[in-house]
Amino acid sequence: MKTIEVVAAVILDDEGRVFSTQRGYGDWKDWWEFPGGKIEVGETPQQALKREIREELDAEIEVGELIRTVDYDYPQFHLTMHCFQCRLNGSVTLKEHEAAKWLYRDDLSSVRWLPADEAIIADIRKCPDLDTNMQ
Repeated sequence: MKTIEVVAAVILDDEGRVFSTQRGYGDWKDWWEFPGGKIEVGETPQQALKREIREELDAEIEVGELIRTVDYDYPQFHLTMHCFQCRLNGSVTLKEHEAAKWLYRDDLSSVRWLPADEAIIADIRKCPDLDTNMQ
């Protein structure tokens, strides 16, 4: 099975809200995810994440600690996703996603998350102090 290695930004704001994006294409169209993408040859995960956020959201982020790495088997491939706690610098312009929302922790179940992202949702719910390292 093919393995794809990606990075994802768990972007938190000062109110403890989590930034989520809705896919606008492909098999998982309309599902919600953390923004990010594939690591290119020669990039660190942090460099890849900054580049992907510039490409997808026309925004700059501060990349903090690794929250966890998720391994998930989708039907066509195995995904290894490195999820980092991040802060947004400025505003976003959606370039690839259909929609975006800031969600409070209690509202995280109000959208249909991609299966690999569900593990991170559980971590966010368990860790009320997740964003304290970014301040």
